[in-house]
Amino acid sequence: MLVNWKAIAAVVLLLSGPAFAADEPGISATEIKIGGVFPFSGPASSIGLVGKGVIAYIQSVNDRGGINGRKINYIAYDDAYSPPKAVEHVRKLVESDEVSFMFGQLGTPGLSATAKYLRSKGVPSIAIISGSSKFTDVASYPLTTTGLVSYDTEGKIYAKYLTKTLPNAKYAILYQNDDLGKDYVSAFKAFLGKDFDRKVVAASYEVTEPTVDSQVVNLKSSGADALVIAGTPKFAAQAIRQASVIGWKATVIINFPSGSVGGTLAPAGLDKSVGVIVGTTNKDILDPTWKDDPGMQTYRAFLDKYLPGVDITNGSYLTGYQQGVLLEQILKQCGNDLSRKNILAQAKNLRDFVVPTVLPGVKVNTTDTVNMIWTQMRLQRWTGTSWEGFGEVLDAKSE
Repeated sequence: MLVNWKAIAAVVLLLSGPAFAADEPGISATEIKIGGVFPFSGPASSIGLVGKGVIAYIQSVNDRGGINGRKINYIAYDDAYSPPKAVEHVRKLVESDEVSFMFGQLGTPGLSATAKYLRSKGVPSIAIISGSSKFTDVASYPLTTTGLVSYDTEGKIYAKYLTKTLPNAKYAILYQNDDLGKDYVSAFKAFLGKDFDRKVVAASYEVTEPTVDSQVVNLKSSGADALVIAGTPKFAAQAIRQASVIGWKATVIINFPSGSVGGTLAPAGLDKSVGVIVGTTNKDILDPTWKDDPGMQTYRAFLDKYLPGVDITNGSYLTGYQQGVLLEQILKQCGNDLSRKNILAQAKNLRDFVVPTVLPGVKVNTTDTVNMIWTQMRLQRWTGTSWEGFGEVLDAKSE
């Protein structure tokens, strides 16, 4: 019997399509290799737990058989929130590990340090965990989609809320002295315009500082009636606690990256955190409203199986879980075309996608010109035992 090996080879090539092309690293018939970088250690390790959630969700996907017949090989490194380490790890992921693309890289400083390199290598960076407004500029970051509501949008939502509820008050902003914190200050400047200098007093801190107690004391002395904390959980917790200790009865707003009960409010003191406000996209696992909600029940079961014993109130795990849901959807949409071009195209082609753990009315829509996965938030207030939502879902386009 004669075997036409050329014909067989042609059929195999046709079936495999672009996913098996020589210029598509990280893709095989059984595997897709994806990279991630998180601050598992260091000053921002509390939000590095997002990475633990992503890893656990991917394990659950693989246990279900993977996606389109392929298991996900997710390689995640610890940069300790250090840009030089981020650069080192991203280079290794691209050049040594040969990942197909980056997913969920966390930390504005590290992302800023590696974005140019990834673009030069043609490697998509999907659902990055940063709200820095610069990453929403599609022309400058054509291979990127963002996985947080932009800090600019979030900051304007808070500025709008304060001008409505405390129109004649002075507002204090404690901010991390990097792109993360500065974006919130810029949002208040944009929203308040010429009134900014009269109405706002701001103080910064470095992530290397042991405490922000002195900054909080100085901000209180300004006579401000509101305190906006734009940073990471460790420092937000310190600020909430210190404000309570010195008797500052301000309206306290924390940013979404610090919106975790377990990561921020518990270390600050749940009693000292009563009244704290934050914008969110998510259902709160402690809120009895969602006790019988199918999405939250599935999430609880996921934690029990894949992250047993963790603090379920820590919202970083939920963020990681939701990232995993989005990754699964993007890869499903890719089908068998796992070229970098199509992965990016599908990441920018999410249409009214609903993540089961987000608040009603919040949907994911991305396009060639809108690379933000999340553009909506709702405000919520800490009661002492759970978050209590109030007001309507706010959209970036309305701000």
